[in-house]
Amino acid sequence: MKNKASGFLEILPRFYSMFLAGLAVACVPFGMAAQAGELQQVHAEQPWVAAHLAPIGHLPETQRLNLAICLPLRNQTALSNLLQQIYNPASPNFHHFLTPEQFTEQFGPSQTDYQAVIAFARANGFEVTATHPNRMLLDISGSVPVIEKALHVTLRTYRHPAESRTFYAPDTEPIVDLTVPILRISGLNNYSLPHPRLTVKPLVDGQNAASNAGSGPDGTYMGNDFRAAYVPNVTLNGSGQAIGLLEFDGYTSNDIAYYEKKAGLPSVTLTNVLLDGFGGGPTGDGGEVEVSLDIEMDISMAPGTSQVIVYEAGPYGNWHDILNRMATDDFCKQMSCSWYAPGEPADPVADQIWQEMAAQGQSFLDASGDNDAYTGLIPFPGDSPYITQVGGTTLSTTGPGGSWTSETVWNWGSGIGSGGGISTQYPIPSWQTNVSMTANQGSTTNRNTPDVALTADNVYVRADGSDLDVGGTSCAAPLWAAFTALVNQEAIASGHSTVGFLNPLVYAIGGKAAYASDFHDITTGNNESPSSPTRFSAVAGYDLCTGWGTPVGQTLIDALANPEPLVITPATGFFSIGGLGGPFTVTNETFTLTNSGTNTLSWTLANTSAWLNVSSSGGALAASGPATNVVVSLNTTASNLTLGIYTASLAFTNLNDNFGQDRQFTLDIISPPVITLQPTNQAVLDGENAAFAAQTGGGVPQYYQWRFNGTNLTDGDGLVGSQTTNLTV
Repeated sequence: MKNKASGFLEILPRFYSMFLAGLAVACVPFGMAAQAGELQQVHAEQPWVAAHLAPIGHLPETQRLNLAICLPLRNQTALSNLLQQIYNPASPNFHHFLTPEQFTEQFGPSQTDYQAVIAFARANGFEVTATHPNRMLLDISGSVPVIEKALHVTLRTYRHPAESRTFYAPDTEPIVDLTVPILRISGLNNYSLPHPRLTVKPLVDGQNAASNAGSGPDGTYMGNDFRAAYVPNVTLNGSGQAIGLLEFDGYTSNDIAYYEKKAGLPSVTLTNVLLDGFGGGPTGDGGEVEVSLDIEMDISMAPGTSQVIVYEAGPYGNWHDILNRMATDDFCKQMSCSWYAPGEPADPVADQIWQEMAAQGQSFLDASGDNDAYTGLIPFPGDSPYITQVGGTTLSTTGPGGSWTSETVWNWGSGIGSGGGISTQYPIPSWQTNVSMTANQGSTTNRNTPDVALTADNVYVRADGSDLDVGGTSCAAPLWAAFTALVNQEAIASGHSTVGFLNPLVYAIGGKAAYASDFHDITTGNNESPSSPTRFSAVAGYDLCTGWGTPVGQTLIDALANPEPLVITPATGFFSIGGLGGPFTVTNETFTLTNSGTNTLSWTLANTSAWLNVSSSGGALAASGPATNVVVSLNTTASNLTLGIYTASLAFTNLNDNFGQDRQFTLDIISPPVITLQPTNQAVLDGENAAFAAQTGGGVPQYYQWRFNGTNLTDGDGLVGSQTTNLTV
């Protein structure tokens, strides 16, 4: 018989701190993830209207359709968290954008899943026509019989309820024998074809549209009129920036050259990216007017841009193919869209592509609509919270090439005017929750649109060899994209990144005292119509007609290009834990303050905590000068606190723009760990085990360490449980 405790055996309880990750809402794919051996139904491919119409025929078996299989992103919660950090000026990740390769590595569908989808397509008789580097889309082509067999549908034809044409659609939602989650299969119906957001009026010789109007034919605005009104005396011209346009028609280069000569503009390089088999020529159906308009607005506001890249897919092109090419190219840091899909609801594939653009520092501007206030569904893409929606105004100036004098909401009456309203599909985004919705009749729970505005009335366009007078938010969106090119030109020249997704910063500016010097606040007019006789009116501040308003030249450029010059790192305060009287796990933290702007700034630090000391409560920082360190530390009061959890918030403020940044601190005073039951000596027969046990108490989770004669024990050689409350020898 041997004594198993012939030496001194002890157990040491210790405490540790535990950190909980924040939670974010994940985006649930429309396609249901299937288990192995199960069929998967893909939703949102059958237009809702088709279920209420009688088919008139079957799509001919000889017809081939171009489809795109769309896969959901991985790690959606992590992406949501990253985007919040990228667009939070107080975060160390602020404007630290990803490359397309980095985005694909972190969030794109896996290579294994992508290859499985390719194998599925080929095994079922489809031709793979294009792959995409971010693995979000796989373009395929197949005959009607191939599609019907592989997807378990019948492709019917129907008479369109609102247009003089027929359309095709599946008779039910497609089902695929594939375990990889599928988000959408686009191209299975042509119920909603892309429409431009513009209205053309004839030009009447000798009849000016307004007494104080532009330098174009009959007083229309063209060329330098836009810069004179919105960016007077600004030397920035978009140099080094490329502007991207999403288009569903072609254009004639002679029209653009004619416009440049007539307006006295330099010749800007145009690059065409042709997609979905489109040849690039104008159709003559009116869509080419939109393309010419978009190009002409870009080169008017940013005449020095390096090039305008026109992404063209033709009138039957796929939205997803164009958007994804714009994202994976990542060449244009400012892009616009002046098209919409009538009756189409929110599109989760487009939304995730726009999230990639935001993560890469790309800005996407969308025309908000031309039919006044929305009263129900806002058709795609008019209410997506991942892009900037641009409303329209009617501009007045001092005359041709003259300065801005006033603006009102663009509204021609009879339901033609600046689109705006409340989304029925998206909750209110975090950056919009700082807006009072009392006077403007907006929603505090759902997304409100538009976000900003520019002129949408009395605009000269050269298209189809003719002079046209055009109205529509499709004028405003490309003008805003070109204005963003000026912002990014300044940002890059100042050593900053591009501005990326505009809305978080735009809404932050709207809540500042300097708002009136950055935006023309449109306070007159409305977008009411016979279908919406009481909504909405322009009001002071944000409204659902023109958003925050139109740009005030250099001041808004400066505010966007240099969003918050006071940079404070790290982004969080400390969490400290200890027993009554201490010691504490963390006693101090050093914050580094730098000025990334172009002017000297003054700052203050407000400390209302009794148990924290700060080494400085204010000072000045020279532009690009040396940093200032501020030490926040526990003081003697912390050692006299009773049991409990204490929190404190310290507020740094840039006195130049009154932008505040808080740092949170937590101090947890706990009961110290104690051993409540000591192990006892044991005598056991030779070869038998001895079991020792201890009990502990204290205010936090604990871990344990058994020692023998002052030496830490480890498991092995007959020892088990050396770091638990029970030791077996």
